[in-house]
Amino acid sequence: MTLRLSLLVLSLIAASAARAETPRALPAGQVPDDKRLGALVTLNGYFPLKVPNSKEEWERRAERVRRQLLVANGLWPMPTRTPANAVVHGKVDREGYTVEKVYLESYPGHFVTGNLYRPKGRSGRLPAVLSPHGHWPNGRFHDLVEKEIRQQIQAGAERFGAGARSPLQARCVQLARMGCIVFHYDMVGYADSVQLAHGPGKVMSAAENWGFFSPQAEARLQTKMGLQTYNSLCALDWLCSREDVDPQRVAVTGASGGGTQTFILCAIDPRPAVAFPAVMVSTAMQGGCTCENASYLRVGAGNIEIAGLTAPRPLGMTAANDWTKDMPTKGFPELKQLYKLLGVEDLVMLKPLLQFGHNYNCPSREAMYSWVNQHLKLGLSEPIVEQDFKLLSREELSVWDASHPKPPSGDAYERSLVKWITEDSQKQTAALAPTDAGSLANYRKVVGGAVDVLIGRGVPEARAMTAKHCRALSSVLVRAVLVRNNTAGEELPAIMLFPDRWDKRAAVVWVSREGKDSVWRPDGQLKDPIDRLLKAGMAVFAIDLLGQGELISKDVKPQARQRLNGGHDSYAGYTFGYNHPLFAQRVHDVLSAVSFARHVMNAEKVHVAGLGGAGHWVLAARAQAGPAIDRAVADTAGFRFAKLAAIDDPDFLPGAAKYLDLPGMAALSVPCPLWLAGEGSEAPTVVSAAYRAAGKAEALAVYAGETEKREAAAVEWLCPAVP
Repeated sequence: MTLRLSLLVLSLIAASAARAETPRALPAGQVPDDKRLGALVTLNGYFPLKVPNSKEEWERRAERVRRQLLVANGLWPMPTRTPANAVVHGKVDREGYTVEKVYLESYPGHFVTGNLYRPKGRSGRLPAVLSPHGHWPNGRFHDLVEKEIRQQIQAGAERFGAGARSPLQARCVQLARMGCIVFHYDMVGYADSVQLAHGPGKVMSAAENWGFFSPQAEARLQTKMGLQTYNSLCALDWLCSREDVDPQRVAVTGASGGGTQTFILCAIDPRPAVAFPAVMVSTAMQGGCTCENASYLRVGAGNIEIAGLTAPRPLGMTAANDWTKDMPTKGFPELKQLYKLLGVEDLVMLKPLLQFGHNYNCPSREAMYSWVNQHLKLGLSEPIVEQDFKLLSREELSVWDASHPKPPSGDAYERSLVKWITEDSQKQTAALAPTDAGSLANYRKVVGGAVDVLIGRGVPEARAMTAKHCRALSSVLVRAVLVRNNTAGEELPAIMLFPDRWDKRAAVVWVSREGKDSVWRPDGQLKDPIDRLLKAGMAVFAIDLLGQGELISKDVKPQARQRLNGGHDSYAGYTFGYNHPLFAQRVHDVLSAVSFARHVMNAEKVHVAGLGGAGHWVLAARAQAGPAIDRAVADTAGFRFAKLAAIDDPDFLPGAAKYLDLPGMAALSVPCPLWLAGEGSEAPTVVSAAYRAAGKAEALAVYAGETEKREAAAVEWLCPAVP
């Protein structure tokens, strides 16, 4: 995203030796016009697709959103693949097809369960369909009651009683009769997936051996959605590896929550040749279950765009009288434009069936059969009319029996699974520590690629910025300013302090836990470090971050807890899946200040200083800034994301603990000269390794002296040549 900054110069103040009060960017009682001070985005918002102007622009955007999905699902990098150890048993013979019971391991000891439908009388490698079921009652065991069966048939939603009783079995049977191998598998906590509950249940929060939904799990992006997505990937792995499956002709289809699984899988994996998410893709409600939400998943994105990542592969959809009802006019036209841009306009289709409520009924399924027939090249005559079939009982479907007993489950099992995932991730990230230029590049790709998602923004570009000039009225000149990011709808209250006859050689962005007022002592005098910088010929640009000083409102209070959709005990994905965390928003403010200093103040060099425990914001900004920051000062006060025990902590950043915590971000500072304090006598191992790998060990300075001398030492490092 290209960002535009403008400067509102609201007051011009001559600074004498002391001040009666600190300058403000706005009149007392007035708050900035910043959209972040408004309501949070929720899953029930509006999520349109902005169609890019070129194929190249889409390719860049697609890479970014795909990486965002992988990070959000805890799959960046992918977990270590382990053997599936698939067990297939209990064959049931039916007219034209067979059904078998399957369980396979995604993680060691964690099972993906389902049924394998296969056509009879076929040989060689056959087309296949992966079929997640969605939130139908009892999932794969869904069985409608008699009264509702009659209603479905009378409404024209179903042709036969068997299809009405189990539209899930109906589609698998028909696809098998069409010549496809179908793997119909369980969502977490449904049918035979008995090891974990589907929803939150009891939240097991602990410094060690935590469970899903805990702050510790969120700090490492360990979610039920991520587990479910990984289960889908492993199911696809297994299906494609079968000797009777043609891996070039695999489709994925599901409805409702199964539709979410369908377009997420097809967005992150290129193997599916055809996608058909039914009654899910829309600009409206994005998915209400915790299994459809994860931190970062839809920040700046939405289901229309995510489904668009299937392109240029065939994408078919249905709409109903639910949240998808506006798809014909909102969402589908943009997908059509996207496919046209890519030269495959005919490979996207929507079948609106607005006379029906939320469904995957016979008319919807028959639209899918036609799409699959066409694009998996089955060669069948159209129209394809679904036939009646004999239902399988629960006993015939269930994979667990006396010879195949249910696996471990419960709280202890959940903790053991999360522990395995944690240890595997730790091994992977530890192995990323750079040793040379090549491994440093890979570190930037993996850890830097993740941090880019967590922070969500780089240094804004300034296309059109204006500023009023200020004449020197004394030895120090002060401007109170309001920097506006027009594209993002954000404003940044700040003060600029200039030395006499500033030559634009350098400016220091001053970041503090107290905001811009931190440059003044209680008696109104400038603090010694600020005075030293000014005497060294540097301008100082001190800012209020979101929730500091003037950048507050009745909802965003000074140093407040993070606001959450649903309250303090809500699932993190419902908030951070749609909104940047407060920590990231404050880093955005630092990045905007850097852009302002470089493009409006026209400073030749821009340095950033965060002392008194403000160094974590500086290091995160430094990781995203590239060459826009020349030198960085960061006093971390020993901060670590992993130590935070609540998702509404103002510094909580989902996923940060996974990627080597704050030292992982600090290592991305290389080759920028970095002064580091609050970490003891030595820099964290990964930081030192990164600077050595870049051949820039001398650019890393570690301060281990007295705390009260820390500010003075940092300032001297920034301006060593000035007497």
